[in-house]
Amino acid sequence: MKASKLIVFLLLILIIGCCTYVAVQPNNFEVVRTRTIEVPAAVIYDNVIDYRNWEAWSSWIEKKPDTKITYPEQTKDIGGSYSWEDDDGVGNMKTLATTPSTYIEQSMQLNDYEPSKVTWTFEGTEDGKTNVTWTMKGDKVPFSFKLYALFSGGFDTMIGPDFERGLEKLDSLLVESTKKHVVSVNGITEYGGGFYLYKTTNAKDSNISQKMAEQYESLMAYVTKNNIAMAGMPLTIYNEMNPENGTVIMSNGLPVNQKIEVAEDSDISCGFMSKTKVLKTTLKGNYTYLGDAWDIALKYIADNNLIQSLEKPFEIYTNYPRDFPNPADWITEIYIPIVDNN
Repeated sequence: MKASKLIVFLLLILIIGCCTYVAVQPNNFEVVRTRTIEVPAAVIYDNVIDYRNWEAWSSWIEKKPDTKITYPEQTKDIGGSYSWEDDDGVGNMKTLATTPSTYIEQSMQLNDYEPSKVTWTFEGTEDGKTNVTWTMKGDKVPFSFKLYALFSGGFDTMIGPDFERGLEKLDSLLVESTKKHVVSVNGITEYGGGFYLYKTTNAKDSNISQKMAEQYESLMAYVTKNNIAMAGMPLTIYNEMNPENGTVIMSNGLPVNQKIEVAEDSDISCGFMSKTKVLKTTLKGNYTYLGDAWDIALKYIADNNLIQSLEKPFEIYTNYPRDFPNPADWITEIYIPIVDNN
């Protein structure tokens, strides 16, 4: 009996000691993970800001696919929220503050415990990538959480791997989303033509995007300075195309309502495009897939015994990349003039 009492006493001391040790552990924690994703910051922000997207990359859902998720009417932006229920209880998240494409602040609560603060920062790099930082912190950690964390190796060990897996899945998902593209041959139509201001230059596959950006920047500065109204979206006329060595001579232009008298010493000119019969093809996706779209359009011409006219083929960019951060949403129309046999 004495031995059993002694064992109970020692166990009691051990339990008290453990409880005391747990109780004196810090009441706060912070878990941080960062990943560089090769996608513009706005694309990542647009995904994270809407909780309906989280199922696709959540590591917790991956581990517990039977989790019951409930979405309210508002799931994005400030005030957006969602909730879930699994074998650990119930939880909810709510968005408290945002800075578009840069920062998101959220509150996450499990059962009746004090909520934790969750933040996201999106820092764009010069080469178009984004450094994504996902942080969770709390300053009123209950005893049970501290005890669980102690046996799990700490909050960082307990939560960190889920953050890493979530960022890994988010990375893969978004990179693939930017690669989506569709080419559609719309068929034979008539392009109405009109006046346009333009600059001509040559370019190679390696610098064509840079050259286009410089050309349009100069043209936009000109129309703004001279209060000239645009009559359509930017276009590129291909004066010469040499697929073998990857070079082009192109005129980048902005449609205008009437003929513009341009100074003789200016590198900007005003041209006119006549009404013409064309084969129209549309690319929805990154401009990097334009080569594929041209191949499809030219194959359609060959397969249908169409004949290209002497008029120069051209592209029209129907939306601005600044308004559509995901390249998968960019729309380019290709017009190849053909001989009208009617």
